[in-house]
Amino acid sequence: MENAMNAVAETGQLASPSLWTLLREDVDCVFQRDPAARSRFEVITTYPGVHAIVMQRLAHRLWHAGLRYPARLLSWLARLLTNIDIHPGAQLGRRFFIDHGAGVVIGETAEIGDDVTLYHGVTLGGTTWSKGKRHPTLGNGVVIGAGAKVLGAITLGDQVRVGANSVVVKDVLARRTVVGIPGKVVLRSEDAGPGTLGINLDHHLIPDPVGKAIACLMERIEVLERALQARGAAVDGQCSLCDADDLCGSNVAHTIKKL
Repeated sequence: MENAMNAVAETGQLASPSLWTLLREDVDCVFQRDPAARSRFEVITTYPGVHAIVMQRLAHRLWHAGLRYPARLLSWLARLLTNIDIHPGAQLGRRFFIDHGAGVVIGETAEIGDDVTLYHGVTLGGTTWSKGKRHPTLGNGVVIGAGAKVLGAITLGDQVRVGANSVVVKDVLARRTVVGIPGKVVLRSEDAGPGTLGINLDHHLIPDPVGKAIACLMERIEVLERALQARGAAVDGQCSLCDADDLCGSNVAHTIKKL
């Protein structure tokens, strides 16, 4: 026994957790990420995300045992019961949580790290006809908002957050927040701070890059107007086509009609 433990220590590898351990962690992690959860009985009997994960872990074992058709059949049954489609070949990490779950799709070659959270409508999809690696790889602690699509054999680093309805088609470094179509990095996660167990679920607290750009332009205009005033030039806020005060006021429709 001691020799076996030494061998494990030397290789730096630990034995894979049992199926029971994985399923118990999947249930327990719900209480850390969903304040609506009241009891284990409620979670086990009423959470479709948990049902889909349980059946996928069973199907995954069948898949790698060479029982491909039974695995696909169990996957089909899970989709029928939960409206969540996870291919039995997908690799799921520990403490995986799918909130609500409706419409979630995870492809065959997807690889998901530990402590990952997906909301409803998320797709981890492929972009090629190739039978090789064609689905995303997610690092640990990744959070993907409702309706977001992560497409192709790309990698999202640890603790990446993807805003709702975003479409991500390129690799994302660790600790970044991505929003938009196509997805753009708009924030470093360390600026937001970690949440429970280091998982930041505040995927709705994302910056507005367009609003920030407009604010920068307005600030620049003020600087230029002050510079003109310092030189004695008249600056009255007017332009050749419209009244800037009207445009910023309540009579926007009338101003647009004049244009």
